[in-house]
Amino acid sequence: MFSDKVGSQIRFEIEQIDKLLNMYEEVLMKCKGDEPSLTEITAAASVLHSFYNGLENIFKIIAKRIDNRTLSGEQWHKRLLSEMAQNAENRGSVISEDLREKLIKYMGFRHFFRHSYSFFLDREELRMLLLPLDETWNQVKRELGRFMNRID
Repeated sequence: MFSDKVGSQIRFEIEQIDKLLNMYEEVLMKCKGDEPSLTEITAAASVLHSFYNGLENIFKIIAKRIDNRTLSGEQWHKRLLSEMAQNAENRGSVISEDLREKLIKYMGFRHFFRHSYSFFLDREELRMLLLPLDETWNQVKRELGRFMNRID
């Protein structure tokens, strides 16, 4: 059911997100503090955008390769995240409901970032996503690890 290829794809995405957060650690720290520049805010927002894209890549791998689902329709992003917190026929839940609630904020920000101009970014809103980012990412990795161990 859970092929080595699926596991390696998920591990690759985890490594990419780790690399992303490590490479931009300095700018993320600056934006957690006071008075980052517009350039720093824009860079941090781009990192949050990429962070959620990476998570969604993992969820799409699971939906396609394990759940045998295709993703379509206007609300597929929201459905995908919700489905990852539910038990499916071929697997248990991938993430907890608690984590799903946290990730909704990152998904919403990613949507805003894609469809807006960077000068509309709100420093405080960005900061509220950056402050728990490390803790949220660690929770994601723990829950994905448990999921992968269950499936193996």
